[in-house]
Amino acid sequence: MQLIRFRIDLAPRCSLGPGKIALLEAIADKGSLTHAAAKLGMSYRYAWLLLEDLRRSFSEPVTRATVGGRRGGGVELTEFGADLVRRYHLASRRIEAAARTALAPLVRKSVARPARGTRGRTRSIKPAA
Repeated sequence: MQLIRFRIDLAPRCSLGPGKIALLEAIADKGSLTHAAAKLGMSYRYAWLLLEDLRRSFSEPVTRATVGGRRGGGVELTEFGADLVRRYHLASRRIEAAARTALAPLVRKSVARPARGTRGRTRSIKPAA
């Protein structure tokens, strides 16, 4: 279970969080903004806006258009884009480890709330090892 989700504000109007990282990973996987958006369950327009925000946030491009292929091209991560994803995950693992250590007593005392419509049935959450 992931304990922490975070966003980094690198500069004014330059943020990076789980949504943008997930989009970049989906682009790397699918090779298409359309297919990446569909994989994540977001509209093409929203995905395009996230990508446009990333484009404006950095002095280097995070993606590049590809030409050719059966469907006429797509999009792929640049070396900088791949490095952005890698560094975000590195920071995420370090933050997660620190949070697990600091919050372990609270996690052990937490109680799962029943999902809506389960009429009070509960189960306890076991902290991750």
